[in-house]
Amino acid sequence: MAIITTLTGKRPHRWLYGNHNHQSPNSSRFKRQKLSTMSNNTPSPFSSTNATLSRISRYPETKPPLRREVHAPCSRPRKFDLSINSKSESSNLMVSGISSALIEKYQQTKYSALATIELRAKGKEKDNYKEVVSEDSSVEHELRYAAKDCKLKESDLVHLDNEVGVQKQSTSSVVSELSGGKLNEFDAAKMVGTLSLSPENDLSGVRAYKKLLEAVDKRSDTIGRLKFEIQLNEKRRSAFDLLRPKKELVEEVPWEPFVPLTKEEKVEVARAFSADRKKVLVAHEKSNIEISGEKFQCLRPSGWLNDEVINLYLELLKERERRDPQKYLNCHFFNTFFYKKLISGKNGYDYKSVRRWTTQKKLGYGLHECDKIFVPIHQQIHWCLAVINKKEKKLQYLDSLKGIDTQVLGVLARYFVDEVKDKTGEDIDISCWEKEFVEDLPEQKNGYDCGMYMVKYTDFYSRNLRLCFNQSHMPYFRLKTAKEILRLKAD
Repeated sequence: MAIITTLTGKRPHRWLYGNHNHQSPNSSRFKRQKLSTMSNNTPSPFSSTNATLSRISRYPETKPPLRREVHAPCSRPRKFDLSINSKSESSNLMVSGISSALIEKYQQTKYSALATIELRAKGKEKDNYKEVVSEDSSVEHELRYAAKDCKLKESDLVHLDNEVGVQKQSTSSVVSELSGGKLNEFDAAKMVGTLSLSPENDLSGVRAYKKLLEAVDKRSDTIGRLKFEIQLNEKRRSAFDLLRPKKELVEEVPWEPFVPLTKEEKVEVARAFSADRKKVLVAHEKSNIEISGEKFQCLRPSGWLNDEVINLYLELLKERERRDPQKYLNCHFFNTFFYKKLISGKNGYDYKSVRRWTTQKKLGYGLHECDKIFVPIHQQIHWCLAVINKKEKKLQYLDSLKGIDTQVLGVLARYFVDEVKDKTGEDIDISCWEKEFVEDLPEQKNGYDCGMYMVKYTDFYSRNLRLCFNQSHMPYFRLKTAKEILRLKAD
């Protein structure tokens, strides 16, 4: 039997053989024989994947017919025209009716398999996949029949690829990817229903999403690197700060309490010291205090301050506050006789003896309205200061010799409770107030400046200033206090 060979070197269809007595594929006998062959050769729906891949690998690779240029007249019809024209009308009907469904099914299987391979090939080991039983062999037989008998052209496949938006691949490449990826047709057919080619599940969208993730990862790496550099620079700066020599903080000393006296003021004070001792140098009408030349001598260096000088100076401090209430705290200054009168009772406490000292009519204000209340304490031959500090809720005791007297603070706490109760009718509890014996204060270095220390404690606290003076300032403070008393005005 002679065989006609095509230009491609492949065997043509069976009806192109030289023996034309062979039955035509259009005959009824041939159809019955073919159907019987199909029914007998139909394998079980669960055959092995290797068998399926081996059968798919025998599919002919569809290629367009090659046309050779003819440079001389040719009387015989070309063989490819013969193969095309020899198709019967029945085969054309079969291709038009059946091939469209088969091609669609073939394309779905092909593209779903490609998608499965592309999704599973990244990050997963290929050996861990289990082989699943292949799809029914009827699908395989129909694919083979469509590939061999219908001779689907590659241009048609390209047209279908453009409609679904998936990259074109030949049948041989599909077979190689299926075999290389160890993925069978059963998996591919099973994924047809779940992995559609709709825009929501388009592979191009997956790729774009992966690119976005990669871009975010790169940006996160950059942010992490910048954070690390910031932390490193902060550590370096802290190390440099430790190595840098520290600047000593210079405390600012207020200038107002230390304004030097002018020449005229010094001359005035010197004349007062040399005046007649019986002469009244100054008289304060409101407190009815008179300072004679003899009493004024206590302001000389190494002199002990007497009650008249101390009480007059405290009155001047109160008048200074009234002149400029925004600059100074709201304070009350008891005289040197108050505490002696308060503890003059049988039990060491007598509130009634001092009850009328702080009436609203006499003072013009109540003690409960004051921020600080200053009480001079005379300990036989030594002056101290006690403060009822309502602003900071403290009872303070200041001694230039660092002495401690708890009885004084207890008596003043009782007095303040009784005073508020008598003047306002309100019961207050100051048991939670702190009792402070101030230690960070200028200390006396001799045996005669205790009175000057006491009045300067009062002066600085009423200004709401820290005690920023020392023993070396005492001669200046004596001259300044003398000048203020002579002019009846505290600076």
